[in-house]
Amino acid sequence: MKGLLPVLYREYLIRMTSPMWLFFDLIVPVMYLLMFGVGFNAAFMTGIPMDGRVLTYNEFFLAGVISMACFGLAMNQSYGFFVDRDNGIFYETLTYPITRNQYLLGKIMFQCVLAIVQTVLTLTAAATLLGVSVPAISLLPVFGGVIIGTAGWFFTFAAVAFRIRRNDTFNTIINVAYFLLMFVSSMFYPLEQLPAVFKAVSYANPVTWHTDVLRWALTGIGSPEVVLLEAVGFFLFALAGFRVALAALKRAVE
Repeated sequence: MKGLLPVLYREYLIRMTSPMWLFFDLIVPVMYLLMFGVGFNAAFMTGIPMDGRVLTYNEFFLAGVISMACFGLAMNQSYGFFVDRDNGIFYETLTYPITRNQYLLGKIMFQCVLAIVQTVLTLTAAATLLGVSVPAISLLPVFGGVIIGTAGWFFTFAAVAFRIRRNDTFNTIINVAYFLLMFVSSMFYPLEQLPAVFKAVSYANPVTWHTDVLRWALTGIGSPEVVLLEAVGFFLFALAGFRVALAALKRAVE
């Protein structure tokens, strides 16, 4: 734990001196929920039929917003590696008496705290402003899913950041990934009525796995067997991301 505290403290100082980062990390997902939720909820007046139930669009989209927030937090944090590398802090930090594991884990621990705070804000906005029912029994699995989801995407993007030297190349990759992974998933719409090819690609997308698990936790919608398979798949994806990010970090300083 001793090696993690300096990393956590530095992340805290960065956020306290950069309010715009906090705005994008905490408030923007809530704005997505309100803008898309209000607009599409009115468009889907009859609701979205799923598993013998009819969900309002706000109920359906809530899990997607939380999944999107985890993705966005991880993407923003991975961009910080470029800032640190450009000003030399990245290499200086790695000379401190902390291990590479502690460096990565300290960063993701702070991101997970932010993700929990952001999730609380999103759930509160959904319940108070949009009238979405959020069962108390859902909170524990949702928070667990948020932590694993944020970690999985952070490690994945960190591995990309460590391997790429050019800032513009990294921005191109993550923006293309953001567009493709967000919209080829179950985040914004159910997949049942989509063409078979699109559906197959969507079910191979880790964003879909994460969103489906969160949606099941919040609404009970989804096959427990499929959700369990998706949860295991995303956990393995996060674990593989950590190993690849750690290996890429070691090579980045050789």
